[in-house]
Amino acid sequence: MSQLPRSIFVSFRSSIKSNITPSELGNTAMAWQIEHTHLPIRGLNLHIAQVGKGELGTVVFLHGFPEIWYTWRHQMLAVAAAGYRAIAPDSRGYGLSDQPPEHEEATWEDLVADVLAILDALSIPKAFVVGKDFGVIPAYDFALRHPDRTRGVMCLGGPFSPGPVDFDATMPEGFYILRWRETGRAEADFGRHDVRRVVRTIYILFSRSEIPVAKEGEEIMDLADLSAPLPPWFTEEDLDAYAALYEKSGFRYPLEMPYRALHRMTKHVDAKFQVPVFMVIGEKDYCFKFPWFETAMRSGAMDTFAPDLKVTFIPEGCHFVHEQFPGQVNGLLLGFLKDHP
Repeated sequence: MSQLPRSIFVSFRSSIKSNITPSELGNTAMAWQIEHTHLPIRGLNLHIAQVGKGELGTVVFLHGFPEIWYTWRHQMLAVAAAGYRAIAPDSRGYGLSDQPPEHEEATWEDLVADVLAILDALSIPKAFVVGKDFGVIPAYDFALRHPDRTRGVMCLGGPFSPGPVDFDATMPEGFYILRWRETGRAEADFGRHDVRRVVRTIYILFSRSEIPVAKEGEEIMDLADLSAPLPPWFTEEDLDAYAALYEKSGFRYPLEMPYRALHRMTKHVDAKFQVPVFMVIGEKDYCFKFPWFETAMRSGAMDTFAPDLKVTFIPEGCHFVHEQFPGQVNGLLLGFLKDHP
């Protein structure tokens, strides 16, 4: 078992005390039992955080950007206290996981194959998969490709898409995904600030209900200065934990995956989920304002792909609803797990 850097460990301990009550966690002592290790996965050493004995099964958590395993801290402890084993990897190129070679093209198939290899390495026959932000893409994809290894899939903040979304046709030039897709542009924008400031700014922007769009002559990092407060549920200690991990990984691969790989999303023609699907969406998530998003969520279109589908809306929930309202999301997650023994 590898040691978690002290700065991250202290931040994690402080976050547990400040962000969630013992009754919501079930067993606060488990905060001290999260193990950190590296597994050799398909040529890379991937960092894995895990907790729980897993009497009732395993839950694999897949993070988004600008996140790492730490984003799932509240959910990991809740499912572990309920009798499950929680596993949260740092995705390849993120946090304490190895960086893929610079010349290697980032692919979504790699993320799915990594999940399968993690289950194999830990001798786990089947697991629930939980995704957030871009983590929903490999979560959905894994469930479609490997239904025999999936007990159910729960995704926060994103409906299933059978193929790439054409943001060029629907969003303005200053839209953050279009800006960050340009090789070198985000690197120059981020490079004006230290890592902590970059993560801080992105967390502030993504926690708002407005889509981050820069004006002409403006960059995305200009949309929030140091006078803008952190969200009330996200502490300076939380920021320290994220910053410490991005200091290690940098932003090279996180910009490649997801932003410069979105056009290479796997196309699933006539997709049909054979496992239960649960979507949880914060209605104050800025993604709700994408032109196609609300229609996809409310029209019943997802029923075409997922016969066993449940959708829950959290009215005040933002893009980071699992950190904003951990008790509520934990309750929904545990309910889903218990409904599918």
